[in-house]
Amino acid sequence: MEVQALTRNVRISPKRAQDVMRVIRGRPAPEALELLRFIPRKIARLVHKTLTSAVANAENNHNLASANLVVKSAFAEQGPVLKRFRPASRGSAHSIHKTTTHIRIVLSDNDNSTAAE
Repeated sequence: MEVQALTRNVRISPKRAQDVMRVIRGRPAPEALELLRFIPRKIARLVHKTLTSAVANAENNHNLASANLVVKSAFAEQGPVLKRFRPASRGSAHSIHKTTTHIRIVLSDNDNSTAAE
């Protein structure tokens, strides 16, 4: 069974988020949570929070044990871009794009992942 959690509109670029997502993809959920505690990046805290939410969804909504969960997929999707302008020389303006990210984590229990292979 698959369980997912989604965090939307995080103020960080998806490219930076993908670096942390690559670390936890395919790992058991308890191990991924432990790894995220030691990554010194802002996005690691947000991914840890999303992964904790996904584990809680699995335990409360689907009665799955957290020890049997594996991070099936973890990816950062492009969110809306906030467009701002900064004054520049000679009365012109330069645009600033503040990117946002949607963090999606999908967990799967071990029993179904081995049966599918």
